Amino acid sequence: MAYQDLYWRSSEGLRLHARDYAAAGVGAAKLPVLCVPGLTRNSADFGELAERISAQGRRVLALDLRGRAGSEYGKRSRYRPPVYADDVLALMRQQAIPRAVFIGTSLGVLVTMTVASKRRDAVAAAVLNDAGPEVSDQALARIAAYAGKPLAPMSRAEAAAYIQRIAQAVYPRYGLADWEAMVERTFRMLPDGRWVLDYDPAIVRTINPWVLRLLRPLLWRSYRKLARGCPTLLVRGETSDILGRDLAQRMVAAAPGTRLVEVPEVGHAPSLSEPEARAAIADFLDGVE
Repeated sequence: MAYQDLYWRSSEGLRLHARDYAAAGVGAAKLPVLCVPGLTRNSADFGELAERISAQGRRVLALDLRGRAGSEYGKRSRYRPPVYADDVLALMRQQAIPRAVFIGTSLGVLVTMTVASKRRDAVAAAVLNDAGPEVSDQALARIAAYAGKPLAPMSRAEAAAYIQRIAQAVYPRYGLADWEAMVERTFRMLPDGRWVLDYDPAIVRTINPWVLRLLRPLLWRSYRKLARGCPTLLVRGETSDILGRDLAQRMVAAAPGTRLVEVPEVGHAPSLSEPEARAAIADFLDGVE
């Protein structure tokens, strides 16, 4: 196993989980990397990336946000970016990590921005994967059409077919092996061998388009504070409806030091295993202590 299981407690006592990938080799210590997943995703999404980064001498912590995978479920009212950010900061305190490089996907981008707004020096550099200060109502409606909906336990083949059905447009080049591998990252297996989605459905019911529209000015301020204050890499899927090309360009204009890379033939969100994303992240990390 390439990682060890790490647990910490939230302020109200929830047991939270992360995958802890040790840095390979010896020598000058490099800043660790904290990976924060998307709305219904978890630490498993970062497996390939975490192994690659840890092999280059950085410790990597891939998080399960509360209500996902190895982390305990919480109150519905507490499934919010400010609470997730507090959970991340609690982990950093427990592990004596004053500063880290953040890699956030989708919701993980908002959590990264919120961490920086709460404690600016905690984020030394940031990779923002396919999200920003705005989300269109159409994109939220697409996600709401499937996320959080009750699903009966299913076979592995049925689970793979389900994922393919909802994500074929995002990953048009995926084959059967890719969809089957995604089952391992999205579902958990019950004792009887059937599979169920590995998150609390209540997390989705906290996403309110009206509230997000009201928060846009605050989110833009948080983004500018982050991206103007530390090295930032913005990753965009070419066909993403969450991070449209116009929004990505406005984000770069708001913080001219931000680097932008577009991953071809991918929607929301790039897996970060694509050659373009891999090369951009490797080059970005080379410039961070």
